[in-house]
Amino acid sequence: MKIRCSALGKLMTAPRNKKELLSQTAKSYIQELVLEHKYGIKKEFSSRYTDKGLQCEDEAITLVNNVLGLSFIFKNEEHFANDFITGTPDVNTNEILLDVKCSYEAHTFPFFETEIPTKDYFYQLQGYLWLTGKTEALLCYCLINTPLEIVEDEVRREHWKHKVIDEDLEIREYVEKKHNFDQIPDNRKVKVFKVERDETIIWAIQEKVTEARIYYDLLNEIL
Repeated sequence: MKIRCSALGKLMTAPRNKKELLSQTAKSYIQELVLEHKYGIKKEFSSRYTDKGLQCEDEAITLVNNVLGLSFIFKNEEHFANDFITGTPDVNTNEILLDVKCSYEAHTFPFFETEIPTKDYFYQLQGYLWLTGKTEALLCYCLINTPLEIVEDEVRREHWKHKVIDEDLEIREYVEKKHNFDQIPDNRKVKVFKVERDETIIWAIQEKVTEARIYYDLLNEIL
């Protein structure tokens, strides 16, 4: 059993009871893995937030490339794995390792943050650094116009919220403005956080995966 880098944040969550080795969040995730691996019961997670991230990933990489003035970068398709974790970073060239995150709207974009707002992403990039052998990575938040079909869903959602059946142009205009960022300069639509490889964190990940495997095996025996 190996842990995906995108799930390391769940595994590394500190337990409320200091006597416990794994948090309830970590245990719940491992339970999902057991059901998936043993019975093929996979918990699918999809939302308008993840849909936007997937649809806008290529555009975000292009924006980062242009704003940061990088040498040509492209979407990485190579999957990495070691004895503990697996993962596929967004960009991995000889010169740079980076991951992009597309904010859903302006209010969730870290305009003024000085540290990574979501600890899960920090652990995810530590995983990528471990897998690729690199010493630093860039976490790039991007503000990309929301795809039309998602905007239309938001327009319908806003109508339902206000119990409006017929098309309301004010509601449509409100939603469309909320998801269009053309008025913002490109260099303000990318926020970069540098993540340096931390061997202490990597060692802690190994320990957590080891504990997770013990719990995983225990659950398999129960089933």
